[in-house]
Amino acid sequence: MRRDLAPLQSMFMTAAERVSPPSPARPEQGRSPFVRLRELLGNVAPGKPAISLAVGEPQHAVPAFVGPVLAAHVDEFGRYPLNKGLDEFCAAVAGWLGRRYRLPRPIDPAAEVLVLNGSREGLFLAALAAKRWVSGRVGRPAVLLPNPFYGAYSAGAIAADCEPHYLPATRATGFLPDLDALPDELLARTVAFYLASPSNPQGAVADHAYLTRLVGLARRFGFLVFSDECYSEIYTQHPPPGMLEAGAPDYANVVVFQSLSKRSNLPGLRVGFVAGDRKFLARFLELRNVTAPQVPLPAQRVAIAAYADEAHVEANRKLYAQKFDLADQIIGGRYGYRRPAGGFFLWLDVSSHGGDEAVTLRLWREAGLRVVPGRYLSREQADGFNPGHGYIRVAMVQDQETTAEALHRLVAALG
Repeated sequence: MRRDLAPLQSMFMTAAERVSPPSPARPEQGRSPFVRLRELLGNVAPGKPAISLAVGEPQHAVPAFVGPVLAAHVDEFGRYPLNKGLDEFCAAVAGWLGRRYRLPRPIDPAAEVLVLNGSREGLFLAALAAKRWVSGRVGRPAVLLPNPFYGAYSAGAIAADCEPHYLPATRATGFLPDLDALPDELLARTVAFYLASPSNPQGAVADHAYLTRLVGLARRFGFLVFSDECYSEIYTQHPPPGMLEAGAPDYANVVVFQSLSKRSNLPGLRVGFVAGDRKFLARFLELRNVTAPQVPLPAQRVAIAAYADEAHVEANRKLYAQKFDLADQIIGGRYGYRRPAGGFFLWLDVSSHGGDEAVTLRLWREAGLRVVPGRYLSREQADGFNPGHGYIRVAMVQDQETTAEALHRLVAALG
């Protein structure tokens, strides 16, 4: 998913050049970045005991309440869950949203919340729903997504037979899509706009003005904003604003996706939620009733407990802060490093050290570090520009001691 031209090229592009249609499909561009990584490393032996910094899978401890809650509700594994979610789950989500964000009116748990089997499946299926129910498009329906991007966005757009448009999110644009570069012709064809804030992998946070402007475009042109906020509780200084705040009070055209994977270190629980535009959610539920995986009731009970407790979230955030303190000290000003505003990735510019694929192979061969080449997380556009080219993504998911060892190895290998 990544190929050439230096990231600085984006600084000299016109708006029309920055918003370009997808290039003819290349075999590697629709494949998992982790499959491509395995192929890149092949049979090369790690130079030191292996440390994986590739997958964004939290390694912190599971909250203490998880086991007891599951045990107390184990009999509910004998029941089929409804796709809507338990009333108690939806109420817990609405309550958390009201505490976490500045909302002028409460979210209605009966009509504005659905349970998800993790945010990933919701983000994928939402594109199919958007294509089906967003009407009045002029030309072939389009789905806009940041570049680099989470694979579920692109997969959903392609499955929905929409034209994906990859919007470069580079240092020159604050690592967010440039809203000024979107022509009216494209917006008139758009059915959905995916945005991640904090972004994966760059850790950029969209401010309230940016979110409000995007909501304004959605309402003007009649498309939906799919806001992926699964990293919202891992931040450096200030809690990131949310799309619901920008879409209040009616939340029209705004759909927010959340998960317990990062917030509560529960990636294997597969519980998340979607909230927002009630008209879309009613139609989304119709689709989900025949296509979506259900969420076991005991898992929803754990989620209810998780959304009622902030102590474990605060402890989790402190652990990530300590690891970014290590990055500040060990990496310093190398590789264009900056402490991200949110999320738990480092997005390091290694273009002057041989490029992303070469550095990834070198770090494995010499230092036993497994990272992801930036080009594998983004898409080459029609003009040949790939916003991930020359970067590596480093997931700060290991414990503090392992993270310190990994960062020291990285610096020793690259200089």
